[in-house]
Amino acid sequence: MTPPDKAEAPDEFALIAELFVPLAASAPEALALKDDAALYTASPGHQTVLTVDAMVEGVHFLPDDPAECVARKLLRVNLSDLAAKGATPKGYLLVTAWREGTPLSWMRAFATGLATDQQIFAIALWGGDTVRTPGPPSFTLTAVGEVPAGTMLKRGGARVGDGIYVTGTIGDAALGLKVLQGGLEGLDRVRRDWLAGRYRLPEPRMAAGGALRGIASGALDVSDGLMADLGHLCAVSGVGARIELGRVPLSSAARAALALDGGLIEAIAGGGDDYEILFAAAPGREVEIADIAAETRTPIVRIGTVLPAAEGVNPVDGAGRPVAFKHLGYRHF
Repeated sequence: MTPPDKAEAPDEFALIAELFVPLAASAPEALALKDDAALYTASPGHQTVLTVDAMVEGVHFLPDDPAECVARKLLRVNLSDLAAKGATPKGYLLVTAWREGTPLSWMRAFATGLATDQQIFAIALWGGDTVRTPGPPSFTLTAVGEVPAGTMLKRGGARVGDGIYVTGTIGDAALGLKVLQGGLEGLDRVRRDWLAGRYRLPEPRMAAGGALRGIASGALDVSDGLMADLGHLCAVSGVGARIELGRVPLSSAARAALALDGGLIEAIAGGGDDYEILFAAAPGREVEIADIAAETRTPIVRIGTVLPAAEGVNPVDGAGRPVAFKHLGYRHF
């Protein structure tokens, strides 16, 4: 980012008034951003669901990613968490730590990206904080949602014999990051651009998540990678699992990439940033799950089975042979 002219850089409160007050205009909870906190009352018979995620340049997004995409991804990864809990989004709190010298035009584009997705997902800004940092820019968003009391989807409910399902397609974001880093040159430009778009702009499965309340026995969104997040679900549930890699749903672009390099299966299964819903459901729920897929226009595929904990978490190929991966998913530490 190039530094702005001194005349272009507003003070903190002018920046908030221009960029963020409009994003809070539709939310009475925000108190017009004139107070030190938001005021929220859950709907009668509902419980509040809270989630928070941070994005740091060079870790979660690239320095040349468009500002609109950074903002929209930040909101969407939090909405994905709400979706995997079966929650309806209500509002969010935002902390922006801008690098010194960030152009005002970049900040404005960031706010425009938030405004775009606020309209799509019926959510509004409730408050937050705006600071400056000498380091890389970072953004932290806390999303607030609701579920009918006692219905939130949790990680810890999968049982032996349950089927394991996933929405959408897996691996696109990991491959998209490779594209943005100069890889997968054997793919045509259309597929490369599509994969890059999947990395920059995930699709939170809000409708499917809400419909899975009362059906999924355990659920979470795929952020660290399919195998890693399956491990998280199994660890909390006290179970093991077998995943049939041949059943993992892939986009046509991912299939084309895999045809060029079969070794990409590890990136697909462990790369992360998919933001699809991974869930378990008891036998006999197949018709209901198929109906949810049709009604919400969300592809949902069974990819495995929950096993006793002693069996571990095992990916197998089409012939049922174990597949060993060096890296099961993303870890910050």
